Amino acid sequence: MDPLKVCLVNDSFPPIIDGVANAVVNYGRCLTAHHGAATVVTPYYPDADDSAFPFPVVRYPSVDLTKLVGYRAGMPFDFDVLHRLETEQFDVIHSHCPITSTLLARALRERIHAPVVFTYHTKFDVDIANAVRGKLLRDSAARMLVQNIAACDEVWVVSSGAGENLRKLGYEGAYSVMPNGVDLPRGRVDDALIEDTCGAFDLPAGVPVFLYVGRMMWYKGIRITLNALKKLSDGGADFRMVFVGGGLEKDEIVAYARSLGLDGKVLFSDPVYDRQRLRAWYCRADLFLFPSTFDTNGLVVREAAACSLASVLVAGSCAAEDVSDGVNGFLIEENADSMAAMLRRLIAAPERMAQVGDGAQRDLYLSWEEAVGRAYRRYGEVIEKYKSGGFPAHDTLTDGMLRGMAAVMDVLERSRQSWQAGLQQMYNDGQSKFDAFVKNAGHDLL
Repeated sequence: MDPLKVCLVNDSFPPIIDGVANAVVNYGRCLTAHHGAATVVTPYYPDADDSAFPFPVVRYPSVDLTKLVGYRAGMPFDFDVLHRLETEQFDVIHSHCPITSTLLARALRERIHAPVVFTYHTKFDVDIANAVRGKLLRDSAARMLVQNIAACDEVWVVSSGAGENLRKLGYEGAYSVMPNGVDLPRGRVDDALIEDTCGAFDLPAGVPVFLYVGRMMWYKGIRITLNALKKLSDGGADFRMVFVGGGLEKDEIVAYARSLGLDGKVLFSDPVYDRQRLRAWYCRADLFLFPSTFDTNGLVVREAAACSLASVLVAGSCAAEDVSDGVNGFLIEENADSMAAMLRRLIAAPERMAQVGDGAQRDLYLSWEEAVGRAYRRYGEVIEKYKSGGFPAHDTLTDGMLRGMAAVMDVLERSRQSWQAGLQQMYNDGQSKFDAFVKNAGHDLL
């Protein structure tokens, strides 16, 4: 298949670090390295440095809502940005967020007539419930979000559970499961790097080390973990639990751990952005604790698997898809008693943790190169279907609004350009007359 030019659009991108931002970075990296070229389009951040990426990053205007929702909110209908993107001749537009990113993707589709692919990464019913008060407003927000997704040409989900969640929101169209990959290679890092990364923490030899990596938010199941560890500690078990990450609720989580009397056994690290040092943490740990039912894919579970680290997961959760209990992971019920019982058994059988960790690497690992390779092949099919008229026409109310906004923006921009051209012509005419006056005045003086 020929190389493709892909426009990747997402609301979060470094310096914001989350699972979806990580996915977009790796899509851009793999597409540029192996399948053509990618351009990332994302909101402006004042401290962003995009120079290290092997692909161009286009920033559009944003407003600061980090204290409210943790992100800056993009303002996607910027003429200069859309005009710049219009000249790039993209083959496909791929949005990774169903809000402003998809609005921008749809507006760009109106200009360049390329298909829009959308990937559903996150359980937005939880986000809507947290952000919007009142059932009527929540239902309206969900309906608008689903309409935005349905207006895309093809919809992907990162897991079967993500697809079920999308159905729960009210989406009735077709979708394909396209899992995300991992940018960590298989295998361990050197012991020297493990010591350099983890040596400052009190991690005695022979004492099991449990690990969590990710945003420090209660909805990640962290309360279940802490309550389970309290039960272990009260029973006399020795262990260390390391939380690696940051987030809006980290201070509350640290305070809760202290209130349980877990000082010394539960340790906290700042976020680790160096991928090799993050691998060192995965390699130092004996077990990864991730009782989250919020995550739709659980990239951290695959990252742990890359380092032969088995995970403890809630049975039936999206993160537990493809996991068989005792084969390539450990499954529990969604409560602290179930986790505590599992950890007691595994503390007494450390060789079991290592054995199942090897199974996780064997069965769960998926590289980003393979994941994006699948996406690239599907892009080709989507493009051909779009060109042949295989997708339905987009004549929803919001599509009409987008076309109207695009037309108004074009008129305003043409008016601005005409006005500037008129001013320039007036300046040129005045300059010519002034030059002629100076020349004639000089001639008269002579």
